[in-house]
Amino acid sequence: MEFPMHWLIILVVVLILFGGRKIPELMRGLGEGVRGFKEGVSGNAAKTNPNPPAQSASTEKPAEEKPQA
Repeated sequence: MEFPMHWLIILVVVLILFGGRKIPELMRGLGEGVRGFKEGVSGNAAKTNPNPPAQSASTEKPAEEKPQA
């Protein structure tokens, strides 16, 4: 069986274009997209997200209190 040289070339090109740090992030996004597609096809779109994004309270400014005279 001959080694598929074209897969090695594709792998090298992807590494050059995206770099080692970006590839896991791209694969994670691809996995989430496939998961969402499968949920949509099977009709489980009403299922809630198990990890909702956390809302930070630090972005809100507290109201300034006026000094009472």
